[in-house]
Amino acid sequence: MSKTKRTISGRTAVITGAASGIGRALAQRLSAHSCPVAIADIDEKGLKETEASLHGPALLRVLDVADAQAQRDFAAEVHDWAPRPLGAVFNNAGVATSSSVLDTVPEDDDWLWNINFHGVVNGTRAFLPFLVEQDEGAIVNTSSVFGLVGMPNQSAYCSAKFAVRGFTDSLRQELRNTGVTAINVHPGGINTNIVRNARWRKDPEGRGRTQDQMVQEFAAITLTQPDKAAEIIHRGVEQGKARILVGPDAYLFDTLGRLAPTRYYDLLGQLESVLRRRSRASAAAEVTVP
Repeated sequence: MSKTKRTISGRTAVITGAASGIGRALAQRLSAHSCPVAIADIDEKGLKETEASLHGPALLRVLDVADAQAQRDFAAEVHDWAPRPLGAVFNNAGVATSSSVLDTVPEDDDWLWNINFHGVVNGTRAFLPFLVEQDEGAIVNTSSVFGLVGMPNQSAYCSAKFAVRGFTDSLRQELRNTGVTAINVHPGGINTNIVRNARWRKDPEGRGRTQDQMVQEFAAITLTQPDKAAEIIHRGVEQGKARILVGPDAYLFDTLGRLAPTRYYDLLGQLESVLRRRSRASAAAEVTVP
């Protein structure tokens, strides 16, 4: 099926999870491309910092994406405020937790699913009627490379991101022959605060690591900065892509998931070990340089 290119630059954009990371970078990039932006997050302080960094019209809303009625109210507010037609809705808010299935705290999984999956559904349902009415625009939902392959100690996160992928793919088929599309975004390792802000109980691998150590290890293997991720996503939407892979590791996950559907974790583990060794060697070199 041929791609339909679409221009979102200059049109109104909605971005959840905009207080930091990919969401903030998207807001900054789209604002710089003449987009009025409606930004939302539960983190009011971070959201105001994002707003202060923007170059054009902005609407700020402190929002719990898990609250369906709050999402509908936000959509109505954006509809009344938007100075230009709605170009894209980025359902980007997300959180993390890490646990084996055996040790899972059900409340942590529910918290994650309510934000990572139901938050996407709520945002889609709230804004879709306005997009369909104008017969143009895009719903852009953030899945993950963990929506392409399953990983140990990430059952809640993977299940939510696989669900986002399935929900968005299904919606895209429903929107055939309209001017609206639904797009899946699959980021790889992006240098954001998601691990720092995760719900933490204990090291899921039993190695006694603290959350700060986990944050440092995650940072060591991230291959993409948020501003680069925002650039890839923005270009992918305008190029008419149905699925946007963000970062070289995203392409690796996608390929291994296809070619080695039952053995990809062994291969990824070998790659991770190489990246960690390089990170430690680089850190050691910085310490020894006079």
